[in-house]
Amino acid sequence: MTLLFHIGFLEVTLIDLLDIAIVALIIFQLYKLMRGRVAANIFLGVLSVYMVYLVVKALKMELLSSVLGQFMGIGVIAILIIFQPDIRKFLLMSGKSASLTERLIYWFMGKKEIKSTAINMNPIVETAKFLGASNTGALIVFARHSDLKFYIESGDMLDAEISKRLLISIFQKHSPLHDGAVIISGGRIKAARCILPVSDQPDIPARLGLRHRAAIGLTEATDSIVVVVSEETGEVSLAIHGQLIHKLSKMELKSKLNHYLYEELSGEVRESEEEMHEA
Repeated sequence: MTLLFHIGFLEVTLIDLLDIAIVALIIFQLYKLMRGRVAANIFLGVLSVYMVYLVVKALKMELLSSVLGQFMGIGVIAILIIFQPDIRKFLLMSGKSASLTERLIYWFMGKKEIKSTAINMNPIVETAKFLGASNTGALIVFARHSDLKFYIESGDMLDAEISKRLLISIFQKHSPLHDGAVIISGGRIKAARCILPVSDQPDIPARLGLRHRAAIGLTEATDSIVVVVSEETGEVSLAIHGQLIHKLSKMELKSKLNHYLYEELSGEVRESEEEMHEA
């Protein structure tokens, strides 16, 4: 490998620079996940100790290197235990693009792409409007490419056609199915009373309750879209990519659902196909 330059007793090559850049990127992404939480301070503390260990080892300080080496060996297990939720979240986010990759493989091999089942948005929009007017809370999840089997199995299986009457009856306050989310996949209502992961973002406004946090949490972990109807204000919101779009009218909700469910996904595939052609 071509030598670029020396730093004291160290020889730096192109591979070394690439190695440092990749490690720095991984550390930065991990820090972004934990920013604003107590875990971030622990992470920085462990990272500082590890940096000291690397310096001590490079300087060949045998005794201190041995002591810190033992600490780092035990520390790996401790890190896995302490950061288990953050590691899981990082892996979930890393797997978001798996479905798009799968579609590109199908395209490259000349196979027909499996298209999303078209959904009539009118029953969804009418349901959100009706529930909002009566201050009835609701969570309606639309699966895109992420596998929501785990969340579907946490609720009660329905596998029913989408209808305004069914959705309204599910979310009525005295219904045994109202507490949780409805998941729509493949153009059908797959399950109700589903449990969603709650976001731990520190900057979510206090006025937003667990229903909104659950919507944000699912869209952080998957590429799903979630319609939220507030029980307190009747406001209709849309959660996508870990963000909330507030105070949507009937037409705005329908437009955004169509955009994110169909137009955005088609655009992502077209862009990736164009890049492959250019290459």
